[in-house]
Amino acid sequence: MTTTQTHRYTVADVMTRTVVTVTADAEFKEIVAAMREWKVSALPVIEGEGRVVGVVSEADLLVKEELRGHRFGLIEQLHRQEDTAKAGSTRAAELMTSPAVTIAAGATLPQAARLMAGKHVKRLPVVSATGTLEGIVSRGDLLKVFLRSDDDLAAQIRQEVVVPLFPLSHRNVQVSVAQGVVTLSGAVRDSGLVPVAAHLAQGVEGVVGVTCELTAPPSAR
Repeated sequence: MTTTQTHRYTVADVMTRTVVTVTADAEFKEIVAAMREWKVSALPVIEGEGRVVGVVSEADLLVKEELRGHRFGLIEQLHRQEDTAKAGSTRAAELMTSPAVTIAAGATLPQAARLMAGKHVKRLPVVSATGTLEGIVSRGDLLKVFLRSDDDLAAQIRQEVVVPLFPLSHRNVQVSVAQGVVTLSGAVRDSGLVPVAAHLAQGVEGVVGVTCELTAPPSAR
């Protein structure tokens, strides 16, 4: 059976390369000011030549506000010892979550999505093999592939799925895309490859859904 492999987008294709960071000795107000100025909800914490040592987020900072709201019965309100420590901290080194959950630029988008879901984080610092910061990828970045044009999707599916999979009958196959939904239609010689075509088309980043109307000519059934 003939097989093919479609191009897979990686984190490097969608990540933000200009990243606002703080150092471990950054003070509380400095962190808040940076978040407000750059309109971000978390900042990688770096040391040395840009090695990521943690991430400080709004959730980390809000522990201090929780302390302010629960002056009485503090022990009962703050159940976790780490939260109590953060509430009295003023520098990124004590406020941050460490070690940071990071990802490599070459990871696929599904890998990034699974890591975010598994670790319950909204963004991932992108690091090199030595841990140096290269960018940051967020949930919103992973959705960028769904902004690809219908024409772009159709061209990729034809080139990377239809032509390799059906070398003798690819001219009989029509690929149409509307709002990210792909329709494959026409007659192909090998009906056994029809489910494979649908599966590969669904795997192209940016595809919302696939309707497969491929059929085999009467003589091939």
